[in-house]
Amino acid sequence: MPTASMPAGELNNHSPAVPVISPAQPSPPPLFTDPSEDESWVWNQIKAEARRDAESEPALASYLYSTIISHSSLGRSLSFHLGNKLSSSTLLSTLLYDLFLNSFNSDPVLRAATVADLRAARVRDPACVSFSHCLLNYKGFLACQAQRIAHKLWNQSRRPLALALHSRIADVFAIDIHPAAKIGKGVLLDHATGVVIGETAVVGNNVSILHHVTLGGTGKAGGDRHPKIGDGVLIGAGATILGNVKIGEGAKIGAGAVVLIDVPPRTTAVGNPARLVGGKEKPTKLEDIPGESMDHTSFISEWSDYII
Repeated sequence: MPTASMPAGELNNHSPAVPVISPAQPSPPPLFTDPSEDESWVWNQIKAEARRDAESEPALASYLYSTIISHSSLGRSLSFHLGNKLSSSTLLSTLLYDLFLNSFNSDPVLRAATVADLRAARVRDPACVSFSHCLLNYKGFLACQAQRIAHKLWNQSRRPLALALHSRIADVFAIDIHPAAKIGKGVLLDHATGVVIGETAVVGNNVSILHHVTLGGTGKAGGDRHPKIGDGVLIGAGATILGNVKIGEGAKIGAGAVVLIDVPPRTTAVGNPARLVGGKEKPTKLEDIPGESMDHTSFISEWSDYII
């Protein structure tokens, strides 16, 4: 596993390959149809941001060099960072680094999902000031990348290792995603503390999930027993969705809602027990994609006359 201390003058010898996107930049970063071109652009941004931050904050220079600047690819940087984060006295960082790097190098779909997750955080979360900030500091992002590798191991029948990795992810990040769960790309686990996603759950693409969300079973039932979350869904903080229920594409689950039955596409479910905004017969249809817009509260005026 590479370890590095920063050579003198290293930062000054490497100018950013591309202009760094300003944290306050209002327009989204450019999109590329070629996944390798997209990955290359995001990685160049990350390295440029790391060099900028190392120059402006010398206390972080060695840390940024060892985690980002010294690496030749996003996969190597992420493998190094995850290996150090998830290692223990008996599960060595060198083993984890090799495991993660082999997975990323052999699976372009895995790398594309990582890039999509980085973009999701950068675009949807106003607190995400840079791609490098997400890569280094967003535990929801890091847990999601590690879970995808655990999922790959699970499907390869390397289940003891997948479960060991699952345990370390839960210990380190306080996020419990079973290695058998299927997670799409462009997923944002925002804040992420206390998120629980069960064994047979499926999370689609471009989904945003806030902290303390549970995608759980209903008790001791076996088999396919966890929720199926469609593309573009937004699940608010503290929401609980139980059982093999389907949340339709582009739906919104309000904070604190308890959902026990299917939610139609492009509708909003709120409350405990959850009910549809606009009523069951003619629920109000959403025009935007809430998983991308991150609009949590536009339904309030239609749902409640509660006034402070």
